[in-house]
Amino acid sequence: MLILKVISALLSYPQEDLLDALDDLSAVVDTDDDLPKPKNTGLADFINTRRGLDLVEWQQQYVELFDRGRALSLLIFEHIHGESRDRGQAMVDLLRIYQSHGFEIATRELPDHIPLFLEFLSQQPKEQSLDLLRGALPVLNLLGARLAERESPYAALFGALSAIAGDHSNLDALREQTAAEGPDETLARMDEIWEEEAVSFMGNTQACQPKTTQPLKYTPYTTEKV
Repeated sequence: MLILKVISALLSYPQEDLLDALDDLSAVVDTDDDLPKPKNTGLADFINTRRGLDLVEWQQQYVELFDRGRALSLLIFEHIHGESRDRGQAMVDLLRIYQSHGFEIATRELPDHIPLFLEFLSQQPKEQSLDLLRGALPVLNLLGARLAERESPYAALFGALSAIAGDHSNLDALREQTAAEGPDETLARMDEIWEEEAVSFMGNTQACQPKTTQPLKYTPYTTEKV
């Protein structure tokens, strides 16, 4: 499913080669059969908004959205497990899925990083890819709703993922939830929180114990404030 590779690229930290590839990405969107209309129009519009951006400006926008707190983290298990030790095991389980299909991670990203996850799905048979994508929809839809609340063009990417997965659920309640969310407290406590999580992850002595659970079939982790 080449369209998933396109969305993976667009959700990655923007570099010069991504700017250079926008025409090629647009051509895939225009001819793809896996993305229902009119969602392909939204994806094409997103690509067009990138054309007029200076690379540094795009990078700044990306960092402000995705790297300044938990609410829009692109790490799937951030939203499912939070600070729970189950998070380390879930990453090990997902990594095993990658390895069982001959997919080796050549970057420093964690296995639940959404662009990496989509890159993996783009290389799998369609039905298997869609099954795993649907397992991640609670998180993907939540991120899409939060981005829509912020009127971010990136919301179109998550809307496209939902459409590809064939999700027809009513997202109005989810949008109401995100509209009522408080400020992301991690913006004020970033260093403290990441220090705490580093200790928690390193102290997870069960992380390498085999389990048979499907790592993406979970109810998203929630807190009173995001």
